Amino acid sequence: MLSVIIITKNEQAHITECIQSVAFADEIIVLDSGSTDNTCALARAMGAQVYHTTHWPGFGPQKNKALELATHDWVLSIDADERVPHAMAEHIQQVLQNPQADAYTVARLSCFGGRWIKHSGWWPDRLVRLFKRDKGRFKDVAVHESVIVQGLTQDLQAHLLHYPYDSLETLINKTNQYSSAAAQQLHDKGKTIGIFGIMAKAFWTFVRIYLIRRGFLDGKEGFILATVASAGSFFRYSKLWLLNRKTNWKPEPPASQ
Repeated sequence: MLSVIIITKNEQAHITECIQSVAFADEIIVLDSGSTDNTCALARAMGAQVYHTTHWPGFGPQKNKALELATHDWVLSIDADERVPHAMAEHIQQVLQNPQADAYTVARLSCFGGRWIKHSGWWPDRLVRLFKRDKGRFKDVAVHESVIVQGLTQDLQAHLLHYPYDSLETLINKTNQYSSAAAQQLHDKGKTIGIFGIMAKAFWTFVRIYLIRRGFLDGKEGFILATVASAGSFFRYSKLWLLNRKTNWKPEPPASQ
């Protein structure tokens, strides 16, 4: 009745506990994109069906590839750094006995720096994760993919646990990677921005997260998250600006004086 799909790359620190948390499913699909660690071996040892691809088309297309590998009527999509708590597992099984919708959103509780983040725009962070296989499909976007549902969507009264970062360095590295993908995506859509626009976007991001979304209630960790998010905005739009002007990173030597 239920297929779980997970996309991976070098997730050996997470994959075992992730798969353990969805052991109630009828099928677990792992689509790996070139892991160089023990991700695939650990996934197989946990009973998952592991598939490989060497091409990385972006998060949305990759999850659609995993979706195409699922064989059951219902699909639960989770990331390797997420866990399905026991209460959520029970709730999903109850709902699927008599589903009243074509898809369900799930809240996601995330942690950072040893603290569960309850503000900063991180909670409840509802996302469609459980859906009928023939009623849902991921947007074909490089980052910030979401499920497009053809039908009725309801909320599950349960939440995922999310362990996105094991260090500040990981957060900074992911922010840099995501900003590059987002900048390319904006560039492909023909978006443009100026230097003052870059500054305004970064400033507004900090204000939105730390003040409007009350990140200050998440303590020092909330301040760090707002600051890094602001930097991520700065990176994204600076990269877009550089893409638009087709920056030559090796200009001709200056004329001798």
